Amino acid sequence: MYKNKITQALLLSAGMAVAATSFSTLAADVPAGVKLAAKQELVRGNGTEVESLDPQKVSGVPESNVLRDLLEGLVNQDGNGALVGGVAESWETKDNKTWIFHFRKDAKWSNGDPVVAEDFVYTWRRLADPKTGSPYASYLEMTTMANAGDIILGKKSPESLGVEAVDKHTLKVTLDKPVPYFASMTVHTSLKPVNKKVVESLGDKWTSPANYVGNGAYTLDKWVVNERIVLARSETYWDNDKTVLNQVTYLPIENQVAEMNRFLAGEVDVTYEMPNEHFKRLVKEYPEDVKVTPYLCSYYYEFNTTRAPFDNEDVRKALSYAIDRDVIAKFIVGKGETPAYNFTPLATNGLDVDMPQYSELSQKERVAKAKELLAKAGYGSDNPLKFDLLYNTSENHKKIAVAIASMWKKSLGVTAVLENQEWKSYLDTKRQGDFDVSRAGWCGDYNEASTFLAILRDGHSQNYPKYSSKSYDAQLDKALAAASDADRSAAYKGAEALLAKDMPIMPIYHYVNARLVNPKLGGYPEKNPEDNIFSKDMYIIAD
Repeated sequence: MYKNKITQALLLSAGMAVAATSFSTLAADVPAGVKLAAKQELVRGNGTEVESLDPQKVSGVPESNVLRDLLEGLVNQDGNGALVGGVAESWETKDNKTWIFHFRKDAKWSNGDPVVAEDFVYTWRRLADPKTGSPYASYLEMTTMANAGDIILGKKSPESLGVEAVDKHTLKVTLDKPVPYFASMTVHTSLKPVNKKVVESLGDKWTSPANYVGNGAYTLDKWVVNERIVLARSETYWDNDKTVLNQVTYLPIENQVAEMNRFLAGEVDVTYEMPNEHFKRLVKEYPEDVKVTPYLCSYYYEFNTTRAPFDNEDVRKALSYAIDRDVIAKFIVGKGETPAYNFTPLATNGLDVDMPQYSELSQKERVAKAKELLAKAGYGSDNPLKFDLLYNTSENHKKIAVAIASMWKKSLGVTAVLENQEWKSYLDTKRQGDFDVSRAGWCGDYNEASTFLAILRDGHSQNYPKYSSKSYDAQLDKALAAASDADRSAAYKGAEALLAKDMPIMPIYHYVNARLVNPKLGGYPEKNPEDNIFSKDMYIIAD
């Protein structure tokens, strides 16, 4: 649909419907004269052991990294974040409510089955079906796909979802409201297809290496839990002739220093993160290896607003005001991150935010205000506040938690008891609502403010703070119904203002993406703000 990012931005900002445009996927674009290494194998650090390799049952970045190679959705992205064809070679809409996707006829599953429109109908119904229990079910509701909300609540049958196979190679999607950026939403992991025959015959066992059937550029070769996931090049992938990397290995390394050392020893080509305390040294000693790129991600802490005393707005504000975000961004992480006083990253397309009043105060003034609010809520030296602070296992997260807990103790006399859990347990604890305050991070599923703000809508499957505000939800409804970019932006501004007032979350900083990358790795995307990396687009350059 969009030939380049500038065209995309202009069309979206105008709220225009656009006609279909055909184009090929990016694939590995090796410049003329570049000599390729004989061994085309890539090793990536992936942060932690994946929760699952079922696209409808995951919610994290580590899982999406792997699934992006194993499964292909309707649409992909290039290295700049612009849309390129996936299973769909073209698409069209006249009103931003009815979307037609035309499939390439040579798309196949790894078992040889053709990829057809009915595969996406089955998959998206499965995502919405309450029986699936998907943590990303609400994503369909965010698209405004017809009947999605009622299906998720069990009020309607999954068969009533606004998606249908017109024929084997044509998919029709019906939305309740015009969404000009809907095509970009289909890039997301949760909308990637699964093979109905395999899933229904094998149940949860379908994700094992022996059973996995995908339609991406790679197949699942090995999966040794807590050790490695190895992917092999798929001979059935429609664009396999342009794929260069023959093998991709993902390592679940939670310790950033260990990951750094393995990179420096030549055992890893791309790290998941970098140890914060080593960043400046690495920039100085290994400048060609350090890559710092834009990233639509926010780091924050969230309150369990259904649990006392965090059902009290004054307590939430007090803890938020007492965090010295400048110290966290500049000294604790210190890779170019910016202090955050709002949720949505400021680089997000079309965002316009009025910074909250507390952001204009000095840190000393914020602490003074925090003490007043905490005293008003009944806490002080004679009744000190104590609670648990949950974070997923990571040295970087631990350092931030230790620093913030120290700030609370020093300035307010508040005690935060640190509790770390490995990734799967951490996610389950949050989904069960069994926490006081928790570390959180959210990365945009597409480049538009709703991808952040919608997760705090009442009833959203990712709304772990259990924030409930009719006024807030009304602002999001206004944004969806907006007739112009200006009206949409004003609604988002209103939503951000309510988050600053109600404080269900404490924004801490906006990310950059900093990692170590082998300079011999060609095709690594440095301008994709969503950090959507497709291994099929990369290659190893000869020494």
